[in-house]
Amino acid sequence: MTGTDTIAANKQRARDYFKAFATQDKDWLEANVAPTYVRQDTTLPFDVKGPEGVLALGDVLLGAFSEVELDIQDVIAENDKVLVHLRFRGVHSGPFGDYPASNSRFDVMVLDFFRMEDGMIAEQWPAIDNLGLQQQIGML
Repeated sequence: MTGTDTIAANKQRARDYFKAFATQDKDWLEANVAPTYVRQDTTLPFDVKGPEGVLALGDVLLGAFSEVELDIQDVIAENDKVLVHLRFRGVHSGPFGDYPASNSRFDVMVLDFFRMEDGMIAEQWPAIDNLGLQQQIGML
């Protein structure tokens, strides 16, 4: 595979990650998320490691939010790095931590920075508009 092909594959893998996350596609996650994967996210009260960690995070978020849309706006890649800009939309329809469902709609910006290794997602650094999310669902 050429460098251009690898970059294109990395971009597609990052795009597909969000579809697999939203649908809890265990087979895709196990095939594309490294067992040593780590989500570098200090805003969570638990670690997200490997495909199992991604599924557990999905259980939490998809339990709190319904009608979820992960609308990819831009994907930029260089070598083994991919940056995805997306809109995270939905309805706060279940408990989110200690906060009960508000049934409020939300629409926030997200940047996810991925590092690929051996054709798999090895690391992820999310940047989510948590303040905007908390304001829109009535936590603040």
